[in-house]
Parts: sequence; structure tokens; C-alpha cells
Amino acid sequence: MATNKPLITVIIPIYNVEKYLSKCLDSVINQDYHNLEVLLVDDGSTDSSGKIADEYGTKDKRIKVVHKENGGLSDARNYGLKLMTGDYVTFIDSDDYVTSDYVSFMYNLLKETDFTAPLAICSIINVYSGSGRKKDDGNQTKAVLTGKTCIEMMCYHDLVDTCAYAKLGRRELYTDDFFPKDKLFEDIGSTYKLFLQCDKVACGFSGKYYYVIRPNSIVRSNFSPKKLELLEMTDKMAKDVTANYPDLQSAVSRRQVYARFSTLNQTLHSKDVKEVQKQLVKYIKLNKKAILNKKAPRRDKIAYYLLCLGLSLYRYAWSQYEQRKGDN
Repeated sequence: MATNKPLITVIIPIYNVEKYLSKCLDSVINQDYHNLEVLLVDDGSTDSSGKIADEYGTKDKRIKVVHKENGGLSDARNYGLKLMTGDYVTFIDSDDYVTSDYVSFMYNLLKETDFTAPLAICSIINVYSGSGRKKDDGNQTKAVLTGKTCIEMMCYHDLVDTCAYAKLGRRELYTDDFFPKDKLFEDIGSTYKLFLQCDKVACGFSGKYYYVIRPNSIVRSNFSPKKLELLEMTDKMAKDVTANYPDLQSAVSRRQVYARFSTLNQTLHSKDVKEVQKQLVKYIKLNKKAILNKKAPRRDKIAYYLLCLGLSLYRYAWSQYEQRKGDN
């Protein structure tokens, strides 16, 4: 079908997601924006995911399937970036799915700036797999913001997310080996780099990306020393951001403290983690100024004061909060 709209590449890394892959791919091939290149990067799946990908490749000529040795999520995304031929790129994780206007919504945000913004973002809808509950993280507004403002909002969990998905960017924004290989929490170590390159970001804070929260996800699984990479990724982000914008020190400090809280939460029901917990709590208390400033979310302050009352009370309060969120 002839079109004067630019070719947009959708990169979907795939690894052992046979239960969820068809739902994801159906949501992509049914986009109301048709000029797509869909790259399915099978990252060494050992289940039937690769076969499912191949079947979709025979059904839709826009789909290209590549099979590679397992290298992790970042490696699969970087592999897709090397193969893409589109003018713009968006990422979708293979166990998530998107609305039918996911691509067109962000494309139209760029169009509304006469394509002077190289990056568009939308909001995510959290889907709690246990209860089926859905929660839109957006507030249904639109804005054209500077990359600097987006970084500040991201650091405060204010509408702008760190995720690699729910974004549509010009190919040139994604430099070689854009995603840090062999690292967990690679999004916090890469998304800020997009914003650093943008004078303008076209923002549509409406949920268009369904992020499915599962009990066994990387973020929610039991603690291991590998989880400490969140601190490494966050601290690198903080260093790079403040090198460009020293006045964002308070914002990045808040995100660094949040990373410690997040890691602490994952240790709460694990064994042999007392030394790790001690270091995390020490960091949080030494940097309390970052979470007591007026821009930090109220939940930060509540968490801090609970932690000051002792780790046992904090553990109990966190368990209650998790249950109320509807995660189970």
C-alpha cells in the first residue's frame, strides 16, 4: 500500500514468552499505522517462541524474524537497532501489548510539532496479572517539553517513565550499543540519554502501552546481588545528568535514594542480606534531604519515616502496601 508516511520500525526482543507472544504480536500487526517494519529478535528462546515468531513472519510481510544466541534484553534491542531500516523506532516487550493507536498516537504527537521534536512518549497502563486490574499512569494531557524537564520529571516519577518502550524516536537518537549489555535495569541506564539529546519532547500522557506485571518479573523476583546493578545504573545516570545540568542535582539525588528503597524492598524477605540492608539504610538516611524536598512524592516521605522507626515495621508496612496495590 502506497504511503507518504515514514517507515517506523518496531523492535520486539523475544525470549521464552510462548504464553504471551501471540497477544503482543496481534496488537502490533493490527496497528492503525500501517507503514511498519516489525523486527522480531528471538534471543535464543528454548520454548516455542521462535516458532510462533516464524509463523507470524509468514502471515505478515512487514515482519522480519531473526534468531540469535542468547545475549540478554539489551543485546537483543541493540541487535534490532543494527538491522532496522525505518526513520523512527519504538520498542515493545514481548510479554506486553499495546493499543491499536500506539504508533499513530506518538507519530501524531511528532507531527503536531512539525517534526521538530525527535522523540515522542506516551504513558503506560499497568496490568496486574494476578487480579487483572488495570491502572493508567497518565493524566490524559499533552505537552511539548524540553529533554531537561523530562529528566527532572523522570527522577521524581512525575508522568515521565524510564522505560525503553512507550517511546517513538528518530533512529539517530539511538547511538551504537545504546542499551548497556549484561545489565539488569538497563532502562534507567539508557532512557536519560534520549532526553539529553532532545531540545523538544512531544509528550502525550495517555496510556497506550499495556505493561503486564508478573510475580516472576526481574523487578519483582527475589533478591540477588545482580539486583545491585540498579544502583550502578542509577548512579551513572546521575553523574551524566549533573555533568550536563548541575541544577538537577536534587532531582537525580531523589532518584538515587529511590533506587536504594527499591533494592531494600527486594531484600525484605531474603536471607543473608543484613550487610546489604545496612548499607542501603545508611545511604537513605544520609541522603534524606533528597526525599524530604517538596518535589519528591509523598510516598518517599512516608517510607523514610517508617524506616526510621525500624526495619521490622517498615517490612510490615511494605507488605501491606503491596497487597493493597492489587499485585496478588
